[in-house]
Amino acid sequence: MKILFACGGTAGHINPALAVAANIKKERPDTRILFAGNPDGMEARLVPKAGFPFVPIKIQGFQRQINWRNIKYNCKSVVYLMGASGHAKKIITDFQPDVVMGTGGYVSGPVLRTAAMMGVRTLTHEQNAFPGVTTKLLTKYVDKVLLAVGEAQAHLPGGTEYVVTGNPIREEILFAGRTEARAALGIGGRVCLLSFGGSLGARRINEAVADVAAHFAEGGLLHHIHATGQYGVELFPQLLEEKGVDFLGNPHIDIREYIDDMPRCLAAADLVICRAGALSLSELEAAGRASILIPSPNVAENHQYHNAMVLASKNAAVVIAERDLNGQQLCRVVQQLTEDPQELSNIGRNAASLAIVDANRRICREIYSLVEEKRV
Repeated sequence: MKILFACGGTAGHINPALAVAANIKKERPDTRILFAGNPDGMEARLVPKAGFPFVPIKIQGFQRQINWRNIKYNCKSVVYLMGASGHAKKIITDFQPDVVMGTGGYVSGPVLRTAAMMGVRTLTHEQNAFPGVTTKLLTKYVDKVLLAVGEAQAHLPGGTEYVVTGNPIREEILFAGRTEARAALGIGGRVCLLSFGGSLGARRINEAVADVAAHFAEGGLLHHIHATGQYGVELFPQLLEEKGVDFLGNPHIDIREYIDDMPRCLAAADLVICRAGALSLSELEAAGRASILIPSPNVAENHQYHNAMVLASKNAAVVIAERDLNGQQLCRVVQQLTEDPQELSNIGRNAASLAIVDANRRICREIYSLVEEKRV
Protein backbone atom coordinates (compact mmCIF):
# COMPACT_ATOMS: atom_id res chain seq x y z
CA MET A 1 0.00 0.00 0.00
CA LYS A 2 1.23 3.48 -0.90
CA ILE A 3 -0.15 6.72 0.57
CA LEU A 4 0.74 10.24 -0.58
CA PHE A 5 0.00 13.10 1.83
CA ALA A 6 -0.27 16.70 0.64
CA CYS A 7 -0.19 19.36 3.34
CA GLY A 8 1.59 22.50 4.42
CA GLY A 9 1.68 26.05 5.63
CA THR A 10 0.94 25.66 9.32
CA ALA A 11 1.37 23.05 12.03
CA GLY A 12 -2.42 22.77 12.09
CA HIS A 13 -2.30 21.31 8.58
CA ILE A 14 0.90 19.28 8.95
CA ASN A 15 0.51 17.62 12.35
CA PRO A 16 -2.79 15.84 11.55
CA ALA A 17 -1.16 14.26 8.49
CA LEU A 18 1.87 13.21 10.53
CA ALA A 19 -0.38 11.69 13.20
CA VAL A 20 -2.32 9.68 10.63
CA ALA A 21 0.86 8.59 8.85
CA ALA A 22 2.36 7.39 12.14
CA ASN A 23 -0.79 5.42 12.92
CA ILE A 24 -0.75 3.78 9.49
CA LYS A 25 2.87 2.71 9.94
CA LYS A 26 1.95 1.33 13.36
CA GLU A 27 -0.99 -0.68 12.02
CA ARG A 28 0.45 -1.59 8.62
CA PRO A 29 4.27 -1.34 8.80
CA ASP A 30 4.77 -2.31 5.15
CA THR A 31 2.95 0.81 3.92
CA ARG A 32 5.05 3.25 1.88
CA ILE A 33 4.33 6.86 2.73
CA LEU A 34 5.41 10.04 0.95
CA PHE A 35 4.70 13.69 1.79
CA ALA A 36 4.45 16.51 -0.75
CA GLY A 37 4.80 20.09 0.41
CA ASN A 38 6.36 23.48 -0.10
CA PRO A 39 10.18 23.43 0.14
CA ASP A 40 10.07 26.77 1.98
CA GLY A 41 7.29 25.76 4.35
CA MET A 42 7.24 24.35 7.86
CA GLU A 43 6.49 20.92 6.38
CA ALA A 44 9.98 20.72 4.85
CA ARG A 45 11.35 20.63 8.40
CA LEU A 46 8.65 18.78 10.33
CA VAL A 47 8.10 15.88 7.93
CA PRO A 48 11.73 14.65 7.69
CA LYS A 49 12.07 15.19 11.44
CA ALA A 50 9.17 12.77 11.92
CA GLY A 51 10.97 10.20 9.77
CA PHE A 52 8.95 10.40 6.55
CA PRO A 53 10.25 11.09 3.02
CA PHE A 54 9.40 14.48 1.58
CA VAL A 55 9.17 15.74 -1.99
CA PRO A 56 8.93 19.50 -2.73
CA ILE A 57 6.31 21.21 -4.84
CA LYS A 58 6.49 25.00 -5.03
CA ILE A 59 3.22 26.84 -4.50
CA GLN A 60 2.02 29.84 -2.53
CA GLY A 61 -1.27 31.54 -1.81
CA PHE A 62 -2.69 34.87 -2.89
CA GLN A 63 -2.76 38.16 -0.99
CA ARG A 64 -6.20 39.78 -0.88
CA GLN A 65 -5.11 43.32 0.00
CA ILE A 66 -4.24 45.25 -3.15
CA ASN A 67 -0.89 47.05 -3.24
CA TRP A 68 2.16 46.89 -5.50
CA ARG A 69 4.02 44.46 -3.26
CA ASN A 70 1.06 42.07 -3.16
CA ILE A 71 0.50 42.38 -6.91
CA LYS A 72 4.08 41.17 -7.47
CA TYR A 73 3.54 38.41 -4.93
CA ASN A 74 0.31 37.31 -6.63
CA CYS A 75 1.95 37.26 -10.06
CA LYS A 76 4.55 34.87 -8.69
CA SER A 77 1.73 32.81 -7.14
CA VAL A 78 0.09 32.47 -10.56
CA VAL A 79 3.37 31.22 -12.07
CA TYR A 80 3.75 28.63 -9.32
CA LEU A 81 0.12 27.56 -9.66
CA MET A 82 0.45 27.08 -13.43
CA GLY A 83 3.37 24.73 -12.90
CA ALA A 84 1.94 22.95 -9.87
CA SER A 85 -0.26 20.50 -11.78
CA GLY A 86 2.69 19.33 -13.87
CA HIS A 87 4.85 18.84 -10.77
CA ALA A 88 2.02 17.04 -9.00
CA LYS A 89 1.51 14.73 -11.99
CA LYS A 90 5.20 13.78 -11.98
CA ILE A 91 5.16 13.07 -8.24
CA ILE A 92 2.07 10.89 -8.60
CA THR A 93 3.39 9.10 -11.68
CA ASP A 94 6.71 8.33 -10.00
CA PHE A 95 5.24 7.20 -6.66
CA GLN A 96 2.06 5.49 -7.92
CA PRO A 97 0.03 5.95 -4.71
CA ASP A 98 -3.08 3.95 -3.93
CA VAL A 99 -4.58 6.95 -2.10
CA VAL A 100 -3.74 10.65 -1.93
CA MET A 101 -4.82 12.50 1.22
CA GLY A 102 -4.80 16.25 1.84
CA THR A 103 -4.98 17.95 5.23
CA GLY A 104 -4.99 21.58 4.13
CA GLY A 105 -2.67 24.29 2.92
CA TYR A 106 -2.25 25.59 -0.62
CA VAL A 107 -0.31 22.53 -1.76
CA SER A 108 -3.29 20.24 -1.12
CA GLY A 109 -5.36 21.79 -3.91
CA PRO A 110 -3.31 21.04 -7.04
CA VAL A 111 -2.02 17.70 -5.74
CA LEU A 112 -5.47 16.29 -4.93
CA ARG A 113 -7.11 17.74 -8.02
CA THR A 114 -4.40 16.28 -10.25
CA ALA A 115 -4.61 12.91 -8.50
CA ALA A 116 -8.39 12.79 -8.93
CA MET A 117 -8.08 13.62 -12.65
CA MET A 118 -5.54 10.80 -12.99
CA GLY A 119 -8.01 8.34 -11.47
CA VAL A 120 -6.30 8.00 -8.10
CA ARG A 121 -8.50 7.68 -5.00
CA THR A 122 -8.48 10.91 -2.95
CA LEU A 123 -9.75 12.31 0.31
CA THR A 124 -9.22 15.52 2.26
CA HIS A 125 -9.52 16.34 5.96
CA GLU A 126 -10.94 19.63 7.25
CA GLN A 127 -9.88 20.51 10.80
CA ASN A 128 -12.11 23.55 11.32
CA ALA A 129 -15.81 24.14 11.95
CA PHE A 130 -15.82 26.61 9.06
CA PRO A 131 -14.11 24.97 6.06
CA GLY A 132 -11.26 26.71 4.27
CA VAL A 133 -11.19 27.72 0.62
CA THR A 134 -9.09 24.68 -0.38
CA THR A 135 -11.61 22.24 1.08
CA LYS A 136 -14.51 24.01 -0.61
CA LEU A 137 -12.76 23.84 -3.99
CA LEU A 138 -11.81 20.19 -3.58
CA THR A 139 -15.31 18.88 -2.83
CA LYS A 140 -16.02 18.48 -6.55
CA TYR A 141 -12.91 16.34 -7.10
CA VAL A 142 -12.23 14.12 -4.07
CA ASP A 143 -13.90 10.82 -3.19
CA LYS A 144 -14.45 11.75 0.46
CA VAL A 145 -14.26 14.80 2.70
CA LEU A 146 -13.41 14.04 6.33
CA LEU A 147 -14.64 16.56 8.90
CA ALA A 148 -13.48 17.32 12.43
CA VAL A 149 -16.98 18.45 13.44
CA GLY A 150 -20.37 17.85 11.88
CA GLU A 151 -21.16 21.58 11.89
CA ALA A 152 -18.71 22.07 9.01
CA GLN A 153 -20.96 20.25 6.53
CA ALA A 154 -23.52 23.08 6.65
CA HIS A 155 -20.94 25.29 4.88
CA LEU A 156 -20.14 22.78 2.11
CA PRO A 157 -22.01 21.81 -1.08
CA GLY A 158 -23.98 18.61 -1.48
CA GLY A 159 -23.10 15.71 -3.74
CA THR A 160 -19.94 14.68 -1.87
CA GLU A 161 -19.47 11.99 0.77
CA TYR A 162 -18.79 13.60 4.15
CA VAL A 163 -17.54 11.62 7.14
CA VAL A 164 -17.12 13.04 10.65
CA THR A 165 -13.84 11.70 12.03
CA GLY A 166 -12.65 14.36 14.48
CA ASN A 167 -9.09 15.69 14.59
CA PRO A 168 -6.18 13.34 15.30
CA ILE A 169 -5.13 13.52 18.96
CA ARG A 170 -1.66 12.75 20.31
CA GLU A 171 -1.79 9.60 22.43
CA GLU A 172 0.14 11.40 25.17
CA ILE A 173 -2.83 13.75 25.66
CA LEU A 174 -5.18 10.83 26.22
CA PHE A 175 -3.01 8.92 28.66
CA ALA A 176 -1.32 11.66 30.73
CA GLY A 177 -2.04 11.14 34.43
CA ARG A 178 -3.36 14.13 36.38
CA THR A 179 -1.93 13.18 39.78
CA GLU A 180 1.53 12.50 38.34
CA ALA A 181 1.46 15.69 36.25
CA ARG A 182 0.54 17.91 39.19
CA ALA A 183 3.20 16.33 41.39
CA ALA A 184 5.87 16.78 38.70
CA LEU A 185 4.98 20.46 38.29
CA GLY A 186 4.85 21.14 42.04
CA ILE A 187 1.27 22.42 41.99
CA GLY A 188 0.10 20.95 45.28
CA GLY A 189 -3.51 21.77 46.15
CA ARG A 190 -3.62 25.00 44.11
CA VAL A 191 -5.82 25.69 41.13
CA CYS A 192 -3.69 25.37 37.98
CA LEU A 193 -4.15 27.96 35.23
CA LEU A 194 -2.53 27.25 31.86
CA SER A 195 -2.34 30.06 29.29
CA PHE A 196 -0.75 30.46 25.86
CA GLY A 197 -1.29 32.39 22.65
CA GLY A 198 0.59 30.34 20.05
CA SER A 199 4.22 29.74 19.16
CA LEU A 200 4.81 33.34 18.06
CA GLY A 201 2.80 34.82 20.90
CA ALA A 202 -0.18 37.18 20.86
CA ARG A 203 0.46 40.63 22.32
CA ARG A 204 -3.15 41.21 23.44
CA ILE A 205 -3.20 37.87 25.25
CA ASN A 206 0.19 38.51 26.87
CA GLU A 207 -0.98 41.89 28.12
CA ALA A 208 -4.26 40.60 29.55
CA VAL A 209 -2.67 37.49 31.07
CA ALA A 210 -0.02 39.68 32.75
CA ASP A 211 -2.89 41.39 34.60
CA VAL A 212 -4.22 37.97 35.63
CA ALA A 213 -0.79 36.89 36.90
CA ALA A 214 -0.44 40.11 38.89
CA HIS A 215 -3.96 39.87 40.29
CA PHE A 216 -3.46 36.35 41.66
CA ALA A 217 0.22 36.59 42.62
CA GLU A 218 -0.36 37.70 46.19
CA GLY A 219 -3.02 35.17 47.15
CA GLY A 220 -0.88 32.10 46.55
CA LEU A 221 -3.93 30.05 45.57
CA LEU A 222 -3.08 29.79 41.88
CA HIS A 223 -0.30 27.96 40.04
CA HIS A 224 0.05 29.75 36.71
CA ILE A 225 1.84 28.32 33.66
CA HIS A 226 2.12 30.82 30.80
CA ALA A 227 3.79 30.52 27.41
CA THR A 228 4.73 33.93 26.08
CA GLY A 229 5.50 32.88 22.51
CA GLN A 230 8.51 34.12 20.57
CA TYR A 231 7.44 37.77 20.50
CA GLY A 232 6.52 37.87 24.18
CA VAL A 233 9.77 36.57 25.69
CA GLU A 234 10.91 40.06 26.71
CA LEU A 235 7.49 41.72 26.84
CA PHE A 236 5.78 39.50 29.41
CA PRO A 237 8.44 39.69 32.17
CA GLN A 238 8.62 43.45 31.58
CA LEU A 239 4.85 43.73 32.08
CA LEU A 240 5.08 41.78 35.34
CA GLU A 241 7.94 43.96 36.58
CA GLU A 242 5.91 47.08 35.84
CA LYS A 243 3.10 45.60 37.95
CA GLY A 244 5.48 44.85 40.83
CA VAL A 245 5.24 41.05 40.55
CA ASP A 246 8.21 39.08 41.97
CA PHE A 247 7.91 36.27 39.45
CA LEU A 248 11.56 35.18 39.70
CA GLY A 249 11.10 34.25 43.34
CA ASN A 250 7.65 32.72 42.89
CA PRO A 251 7.59 28.95 42.09
CA HIS A 252 3.92 29.21 41.18
CA ILE A 253 4.40 31.59 38.25
CA ASP A 254 5.93 29.42 35.54
CA ILE A 255 6.86 31.55 32.50
CA ARG A 256 8.07 29.86 29.33
CA GLU A 257 8.48 30.76 25.67
CA TYR A 258 6.81 27.57 24.50
CA ILE A 259 5.09 24.64 26.18
CA ASP A 260 6.93 21.54 25.02
CA ASP A 261 5.23 19.26 27.57
CA MET A 262 1.63 20.07 26.68
CA PRO A 263 0.24 16.63 27.63
CA ARG A 264 1.57 17.05 31.17
CA CYS A 265 0.41 20.67 31.48
CA LEU A 266 -3.07 19.90 30.16
CA ALA A 267 -3.40 16.96 32.53
CA ALA A 268 -2.46 19.20 35.46
CA ALA A 269 -4.57 22.22 34.48
CA ASP A 270 -7.96 23.18 35.90
CA LEU A 271 -8.52 26.07 33.48
CA VAL A 272 -6.92 26.97 30.14
CA ILE A 273 -6.72 30.34 28.37
CA CYS A 274 -5.82 30.04 24.67
CA ARG A 275 -6.67 30.71 21.04
CA ALA A 276 -9.26 28.59 19.24
CA GLY A 277 -7.14 26.67 16.75
CA ALA A 278 -8.78 23.40 15.72
CA LEU A 279 -6.12 21.08 17.16
CA SER A 280 -5.89 22.98 20.45
CA LEU A 281 -9.64 22.64 20.90
CA SER A 282 -9.56 18.93 20.08
CA GLU A 283 -6.90 18.44 22.75
CA LEU A 284 -8.93 20.46 25.28
CA GLU A 285 -11.91 18.24 24.56
CA ALA A 286 -9.87 15.05 24.82
CA ALA A 287 -8.43 16.20 28.16
CA GLY A 288 -11.84 17.40 29.38
CA ARG A 289 -10.58 20.84 30.36
CA ALA A 290 -12.54 24.03 30.97
CA SER A 291 -11.25 26.92 28.89
CA ILE A 292 -11.47 30.62 28.11
CA LEU A 293 -11.09 30.94 24.35
CA ILE A 294 -9.86 34.10 22.62
CA PRO A 295 -10.23 33.44 18.86
CA SER A 296 -7.62 35.04 16.65
CA PRO A 297 -9.21 37.65 14.36
CA ASN A 298 -6.26 37.37 11.96
CA VAL A 299 -6.94 33.98 10.36
CA ALA A 300 -8.57 33.16 7.03
CA GLU A 301 -12.36 32.82 7.02
CA ASN A 302 -12.43 33.79 10.73
CA HIS A 303 -12.42 30.04 11.38
CA GLN A 304 -11.24 30.29 15.00
CA TYR A 305 -14.44 32.12 15.90
CA HIS A 306 -16.52 29.33 14.37
CA ASN A 307 -14.41 26.70 16.16
CA ALA A 308 -14.89 28.44 19.49
CA MET A 309 -18.64 28.84 19.05
CA VAL A 310 -19.08 25.08 18.65
CA LEU A 311 -17.84 24.73 22.23
CA ALA A 312 -19.58 27.84 23.55
CA SER A 313 -22.94 26.62 22.24
CA LYS A 314 -22.55 23.49 24.40
CA ASN A 315 -21.34 25.39 27.50
CA ALA A 316 -18.00 23.69 26.92
CA ALA A 317 -15.95 26.93 26.97
CA VAL A 318 -16.18 30.66 27.67
CA VAL A 319 -15.43 32.82 24.63
CA ILE A 320 -14.04 36.38 24.70
CA ALA A 321 -13.62 38.22 21.40
CA GLU A 322 -10.18 39.85 21.12
CA ARG A 323 -11.78 43.24 20.48
CA ASP A 324 -13.42 42.95 23.92
CA LEU A 325 -10.36 41.58 25.70
CA ASN A 326 -8.76 43.49 28.55
CA GLY A 327 -7.00 42.53 31.74
CA GLN A 328 -9.82 43.56 34.06
CA GLN A 329 -12.38 41.47 32.23
CA LEU A 330 -10.11 38.43 32.01
CA CYS A 331 -9.32 38.64 35.74
CA ARG A 332 -13.03 38.74 36.48
CA VAL A 333 -13.81 35.66 34.37
CA VAL A 334 -10.86 33.70 35.77
CA GLN A 335 -11.89 34.57 39.32
CA GLN A 336 -15.51 33.57 38.74
CA LEU A 337 -14.50 30.20 37.33
CA THR A 338 -11.74 29.36 39.78
CA GLU A 339 -14.00 30.19 42.73
CA ASP A 340 -16.67 27.81 41.41
CA PRO A 341 -15.17 24.30 41.16
CA GLN A 342 -18.55 22.85 40.16
CA GLU A 343 -18.82 25.15 37.14
CA LEU A 344 -15.24 24.37 36.14
CA SER A 345 -16.09 20.69 36.33
CA ASN A 346 -19.30 21.14 34.32
CA ILE A 347 -17.53 23.03 31.53
CA GLY A 348 -14.75 20.43 31.42
CA ARG A 349 -17.27 17.60 31.34
CA ASN A 350 -19.16 19.28 28.49
CA ALA A 351 -15.89 19.68 26.57
CA ALA A 352 -15.11 16.01 27.08
CA SER A 353 -18.53 15.06 25.69
CA LEU A 354 -17.51 16.64 22.35
CA ALA A 355 -14.23 14.73 22.09
CA ILE A 356 -13.61 12.16 19.37
CA VAL A 357 -10.69 10.27 20.83
CA ASP A 358 -10.41 7.65 18.08
CA ALA A 359 -10.02 10.10 15.17
CA ASN A 360 -6.80 8.44 14.01
CA ARG A 361 -8.53 5.10 13.70
CA ARG A 362 -11.56 6.61 11.94
CA ILE A 363 -9.39 8.41 9.39
CA CYS A 364 -7.26 5.33 8.74
CA ARG A 365 -10.42 3.28 8.24
CA GLU A 366 -11.55 5.66 5.49
CA ILE A 367 -8.13 5.45 3.82
CA TYR A 368 -8.12 1.65 3.95
CA SER A 369 -11.63 1.51 2.51
CA LEU A 370 -10.53 3.55 -0.53
CA VAL A 371 -7.58 1.20 -1.05
CA GLU A 372 -9.91 -1.80 -0.94
CA GLU A 373 -12.33 -0.15 -3.38
CA LYS A 374 -9.46 0.39 -5.80
CA ARG A 375 -8.45 -3.25 -5.63
CA VAL A 376 -12.03 -4.40 -6.29
